[in-house]
Amino acid sequence: MVILQKKVAGLSESALARFVTRARRGAGLRGAVNVLVTTSTAVRALNRRFRGKDKATDVLSFPAESPPKEHIKRATLAGDVAISADNAAQNAARLGHTPAVEIKILTLHGILHLAGFDHERDNGEMARKEARLRATLRLPSALIERTQASSRAGSPKRRRLV
Repeated sequence: MVILQKKVAGLSESALARFVTRARRGAGLRGAVNVLVTTSTAVRALNRRFRGKDKATDVLSFPAESPPKEHIKRATLAGDVAISADNAAQNAARLGHTPAVEIKILTLHGILHLAGFDHERDNGEMARKEARLRATLRLPSALIERTQASSRAGSPKRRRLV
């Protein structure tokens, strides 16, 4: 399910849902993914409540708990992704693409986290997977590549993403 709580120009719930399906398959993720596109205030509240961090961020991923195998009869929920439309619009303007494209980049990043990737601990595995999927899904620079480039340039705008 996709919920655009905050509207994004050039993006509909159905278009994002189709993208989620393609990204989920590309990531090898089984189960449904729910995506909420909302305000930075709402994402900050989620970050504070579930991660204990009182700050805004671009994207949060919440993996679902797996039910016991005997209860699985059909596709289960892989997890939820929450995206700040406000941060996406700022990133898009800074990076020269549309907010709709930025939402897709953030969605892909969140889905990879749901698939078990962790760019903080995996020696570049997630970055490589994200770059491959970005090319397949026709997206501009991957989120991890951007944050690593900002870090090397000494940019104070680097944010730690979940």
